Amino acid sequence: MIRKGWLFMLFLCFSSHLLFAQATQFFDEADTFLNTYVSEGKVDYKAIYAHPELLHSVLDKASELVVSTSEAKTYQAFWINAYNLAVIKGVVDNFPLDSPLDRKGFFDEVTYNMGGENITLNDIENKKLRAVFGDARYHFVLVCGAIGCPPLLAKAFRPSNLEHLLEEQTIKALNDSSFIRVSEDEVLLSEIFKWYIEDFVKNGSTEIKFLNKYRKEKIAVQSKLSYYPYDWRLNSK
Repeated sequence: MIRKGWLFMLFLCFSSHLLFAQATQFFDEADTFLNTYVSEGKVDYKAIYAHPELLHSVLDKASELVVSTSEAKTYQAFWINAYNLAVIKGVVDNFPLDSPLDRKGFFDEVTYNMGGENITLNDIENKKLRAVFGDARYHFVLVCGAIGCPPLLAKAFRPSNLEHLLEEQTIKALNDSSFIRVSEDEVLLSEIFKWYIEDFVKNGSTEIKFLNKYRKEKIAVQSKLSYYPYDWRLNSK
């Protein structure tokens, strides 16, 4: 019994080290890819289309890496990167196009081999992330390939920077006058706030309370809220 227990512990230790090594390789390669092809929130799809080797390599690693919610930061960082990389693959697979919506089923039908399973973009966002952790800040780091999205970072999310980047990107988005459009008597919000309103009004909160949690210039609670049309044009360089 003692020997079996020791072997089991050795197996767990080996598995943990293997997962750590695989995750590190994925995060490193995702970071290199994003740093190479993303600038000021825009993606050089044309260059990726011409030389897709690095994209294919990082996606291969994403397909093999299986993460658990028990490692919450690794799990979230992996699936945020996986979503953003899958969007880029979806665009490159259909390049050239003017909008991700030009490809039927881009978000809810096309599947990607991520985390050991075939999964759609909507399922990554809604089942892997929102349903598990319910963090409204995901909406400011999951980039759908359109200009209407908050800008894509030229770096990978990692367990070590996850919280910092979630907070930083949310603050940037909600203080961006082109994203949150404030006038004297009205506040125009991205349709993200309409589509996912339940994420912003949890626990008795309101959209304005959520905004003011991150904004430097607070919005008056009596302000009228409306939504401006989403810009689905491709976020291409």
